[in-house]
Amino acid sequence: MQLLAGVLTRLFPSPPPSLPATLGALEFSLLYDQDNSSLHCTLIKAKGLKPMDSNGLADPYVKLHLLPGASKSNKLRTKTLRNTRNPVWNETLVYHGITDEDMQRKTLRISVCDEDKFGHNEFIGETRVALKKLKANQKKNFNICLERVIPVSIHENSFCSPWKWHLRDAGRGWRCLTSLVDRGGDVEERGKILVSLMYSTQQGGLIVGIVRCVHLAAMDANGYSDPFVKLWLKPDMGKKAKHKTQIKKKTLNPEFNEEFFYDIKHSDLAKKSLDISVWDYDIGKSNDYIGGCQLGITAKGERLKHWYECLKNKDKKIERWHTLQNENHVASAFPVLIPAQHT
Repeated sequence: MQLLAGVLTRLFPSPPPSLPATLGALEFSLLYDQDNSSLHCTLIKAKGLKPMDSNGLADPYVKLHLLPGASKSNKLRTKTLRNTRNPVWNETLVYHGITDEDMQRKTLRISVCDEDKFGHNEFIGETRVALKKLKANQKKNFNICLERVIPVSIHENSFCSPWKWHLRDAGRGWRCLTSLVDRGGDVEERGKILVSLMYSTQQGGLIVGIVRCVHLAAMDANGYSDPFVKLWLKPDMGKKAKHKTQIKKKTLNPEFNEEFFYDIKHSDLAKKSLDISVWDYDIGKSNDYIGGCQLGITAKGERLKHWYECLKNKDKKIERWHTLQNENHVASAFPVLIPAQHT
């Protein structure tokens, strides 16, 4: 134990007491908009930042990261301000698809960095806020001294796992294996989707809206995906049962804002299920399955509630966030994990 403690001390030495004050101070505010399932972070300004350039100044920007979570899918950043140790951003960054559950278990990491045009960007300091400290619909202001980097565990930063990319060509699905394993099978890391449902009595059919996705799993070697959404109203109604959105290139937080119409009687909807799946488009080969969900009378929880509210409230558009899961596609997503059957 003493040997282990010594190693950890050398890896992550504690900063001297006077250090945080030399890194600068950051002023910001946080607001959890419960009705719209969004978290607003307003970066106001920083003061007395540590000089990072030869001219005694810095080119600072702020980066946000929700922990735990896949890296690129939930990172946001401000614009860069040049040649200043006292930047004023007054910039609001918004996370969509934030639930009450997220607010209880997630932490917001706020990092201030110095942009370097000709080299690697440099870390200045950071702070972290446990979201459970916030009250819904009440803005909270912060003015804190930046601290040295706090070590990030592999659970929080598995996107940078070295063996993840080393194995990316071993088979389709290895690319998202670590994010599933590191979190003990946390299906939420596949992402979320915002769906609207409305039964139109005037048009005599169901209108399904695919609004946006957030925090999608990265399926490509560049750390992004090229997502699109498929819809399938089951049992099969022929070609009219299937729709798909446009493809959004190189993003883990795509905005679609597309609507699709199903010509169907209201009384028949109780016998149907809506299969929603998100895919990563690949040129010249099979598309990668990211995640999906199924709405209908046979569903459970929020997915059942959403479908029931649509049936109950004709001509009213009802939007709900749904967690994308790996259901019904485990075999195709992880073929290398299935043992061979000997006959």
